[in-house]
Amino acid sequence: MNNTNRESQDDPLLNGVPYQSGRESTHKSRRWKWLVPTTLALAMVVMLPSRAQAGIFGTIQNDMGAALSQINALTQEMQQLHQQIVWPLALANQARGFVSNSINSYRGFMTQVFTLKSPSATLASPQQLETILHSRQSSQIPALQASFATNYGTVPAVNVASPQDRVMMDIDDALGQQSLKTTLIADQGQDVILATANQMENQVALSTPGSAPFITAQAQVANLRCQAFMQKMLAAELRQEAGRIAHDNVLVKRKSTAAGAINSLITGTLSR
Repeated sequence: MNNTNRESQDDPLLNGVPYQSGRESTHKSRRWKWLVPTTLALAMVVMLPSRAQAGIFGTIQNDMGAALSQINALTQEMQQLHQQIVWPLALANQARGFVSNSINSYRGFMTQVFTLKSPSATLASPQQLETILHSRQSSQIPALQASFATNYGTVPAVNVASPQDRVMMDIDDALGQQSLKTTLIADQGQDVILATANQMENQVALSTPGSAPFITAQAQVANLRCQAFMQKMLAAELRQEAGRIAHDNVLVKRKSTAAGAINSLITGTLSR
């Protein structure tokens, strides 16, 4: 009898089946110890999400769904209130149509009025100065200064005119150029104001009910800007008028001085 038969005969029997002990039985028992809990855990992982998901869906459909339906109903009622009572949609569309028709009817003519040019100079140098004055661009100020000197001349040399005359001519030229430059800048600012006004008109034609306060605030800002330009032009006019009065006063002073000199000559002549 070989060793294999001996080992099989030596193995004990359990219910007619050879009972194996040792390392192999230990490995099997360990595998079963790990397999059973793992299988149960996997089953719980698979089963729990489906139940939780069903519970969440039920809560959304039953509890939250009813609340959302009530919220939607209230939202529709508020929308109808705004469209029919507070801001009637028909009247809002009528106002928009009126604004659009007014823009299409009058904007072109108003633009022509504000940008109307009336050239009247016939000579080359005055035509150049007139073109610069009507350019409505502040970048033309250096060209305006050069054209002004070409058309109105420069201050005479020292030996050509008296010092007082040279001073007065310089002051008059400075005031004249300053007023013309201010006018050129104001024309450009006017274009900015008109562009802002056109933009606000376009917004009114497309605005929604309830946006009137915002457009009104924008209009107030544009009005303040327009007032600032008007104050700028008024200040320039006042400076020009003050310069003219001062110039006339200088002439009166010179006449008085000349009259005093003549009186002195006459008195001296008679006293001889």
